[in-house]
Amino acid sequence: MRRLNVGLLLSVPLAMATIAPAVAQTAVSAHPMALNDVFAVKDVGDPEVSPDGKWVLYTVSSIDLKKNHRTTDLWMVSWDGKQDIQLTYDYDEPVSSPEWSPDGKLISFLSGQKGRVEGTQVWVLSLRGGEARQLTDVPEKQGEIKAYRWSPDARRLLLTVHTGGTVSANAFNDAKENKSLPPIVITHYLFKQDIVGYLTAKSHTFLYLYDVPTGKLRKLTPGEVYDESDGTWSPDGKEIAFISNHTAEPERNINTDVFVVAAKAGSEPRQLTHYTGADVGPPEWSPSGNEIAFLRGGHVKFWQYQENRLAIIAADGSGHAQVVTADFDRPISDPRWTSDGRQLVALVTDDTNQYPAIIDVATAAVKRLVDSDGVSGSLTARAGHEALVWTTDAKPSEVYALSDGHLRQLTHQNTKLLSGLVLASTQNVECRSRDGTRVDGLITLPDEPGATKPYPMLLWIHGGPQGQDAHAFSAMRQLFAARGYAVLNVNYRGSDGRGIAFQKAIWANWGVIEVQDVEACVSQVIHEGIVDPKRMGVGGWSYGGITTDFMIASTNEFKAASAGAGMGDPLQLYGVDEYVNQYNFELGPPWKDLPRYIRIAYPLLHADRIHTPALFMGGTSDFNVPLIGGEQMYEALQTLHVPSALIVFPQEFHGFTRPTYIRDRYQY
Repeated sequence: MRRLNVGLLLSVPLAMATIAPAVAQTAVSAHPMALNDVFAVKDVGDPEVSPDGKWVLYTVSSIDLKKNHRTTDLWMVSWDGKQDIQLTYDYDEPVSSPEWSPDGKLISFLSGQKGRVEGTQVWVLSLRGGEARQLTDVPEKQGEIKAYRWSPDARRLLLTVHTGGTVSANAFNDAKENKSLPPIVITHYLFKQDIVGYLTAKSHTFLYLYDVPTGKLRKLTPGEVYDESDGTWSPDGKEIAFISNHTAEPERNINTDVFVVAAKAGSEPRQLTHYTGADVGPPEWSPSGNEIAFLRGGHVKFWQYQENRLAIIAADGSGHAQVVTADFDRPISDPRWTSDGRQLVALVTDDTNQYPAIIDVATAAVKRLVDSDGVSGSLTARAGHEALVWTTDAKPSEVYALSDGHLRQLTHQNTKLLSGLVLASTQNVECRSRDGTRVDGLITLPDEPGATKPYPMLLWIHGGPQGQDAHAFSAMRQLFAARGYAVLNVNYRGSDGRGIAFQKAIWANWGVIEVQDVEACVSQVIHEGIVDPKRMGVGGWSYGGITTDFMIASTNEFKAASAGAGMGDPLQLYGVDEYVNQYNFELGPPWKDLPRYIRIAYPLLHADRIHTPALFMGGTSDFNVPLIGGEQMYEALQTLHVPSALIVFPQEFHGFTRPTYIRDRYQY
């Protein structure tokens, strides 16, 4: 139901980690991970290969607890890994979306750093040296730049601009005591979104052309009705492909399609795909410009249970789309054409891993390129070179070169930190659920001196449910394993990476199969003598928090629970959160199938079954799973005199951003 995985969300610089070089010898002062170590992990991301293939741009995010501030800076590393250069230093606003100009002379990025025009703008650095300068000057009243792409001749930028028409949930907290805010007039069907805020009729995202020499900004397509995103230039710079929803009521479905338009202001787009479901991007032009690759998802009915597959269509609109991986039952992401236009390199999510693979267009064969356990991300390809971010259980994120099926580490941002840590080991878990279905998971075992089996255990349930617990660095696992706990993660049905049938199994029937799957894995690790059944706790965030509520209403075997951003009654959130389409298409409107809502609401409606002491947490500005979900469960347990507590984080969204609040959450 909720895509965001708090194990990742609340520690964005922690969870998507990559491989650092192995330390030959444990340092004398090495120690298990402590709370301060969590915030010393650097998040490395957004690699971009230079046009000549000699350099890779990337970003490094770090946290300063004293300043309660997160900083993201820009770096570049040589392809041979011998030079690693920091380009920006402690900007007040983070940098993002690094790109190379087509001639390789300029490095560009997005930042809200103070300049001649306020708001997020495109900035550039010259390889000849000097300070970064603000390139664009889009006024805030025009909108905020969300993304950009250079034209092949470097004379224009394709800007994705959000036109505004939103009111932040935090605006009410920020308003001065003697200043009232104007009423918010809402006519949208979808009227709220986490972080963005309340949406009004003026809230849209459009594509604009920005002329670099003159600074002139012009809207690419006419009309003010349909949102546009993921714009990409054709190799000759004459056309632009993008994603949009041109149905009569685009807010009531996810029926997005691929469009192509002439790269001239005011041009009428032509629709390439006509699939009743989600065609998503960014669309990738083949080297010849004759074909466009994209990802094909599913119908809105299965919105939270998507398995994107690689598809290709002729750029001139002739013929039908070819779903290349139609028979490959795993999600595909980040497709990039090889230079010969016959294959694509992409990322595959598959059973606790996400690996790079090469896909042959003619035969549809999918070949895994890296056999070791780990998670890859942010794949980039240019000049015959591929680079990506890679992480394992024991190594946080770094940039790697991908050559002939081998990973070669380019960056070493986390090496020093790792040399001083003793990390717990993670291993696979396999069990059979009540109906015989195989369910997989991970268990991280404590390395505390003197710790012996059976261990006390913390069951941590991932959010989504679309998503998975994988062989990626997790500060959560390491932190609690360092306290002597075994940490169990279960990829219950609803998780991705195990086929679309496995993913859809919980559709419209929340809180049943997930509980059975999780309980089966708990029973397995108890049976193996790993875990002490008398010393177990359970927790999760988002759908993990929701499942935690389901768990403690189904069994009293856990001694404590921590449900973050959860809820025990879907009816209370209908029309309150940002998921009205999911409710309508999956559960049906309440007035059509109230018994289904009542059945799923058993954590609240049968709260008298719960005897587990429970902690509920959430942010006041969360529009994804509003705080009311936790408040209601807390009040129910208080009424029943079950030991419980509620931790409210002011002005925090679904994924926390303030470092001190992230630390507080771990501590609680």
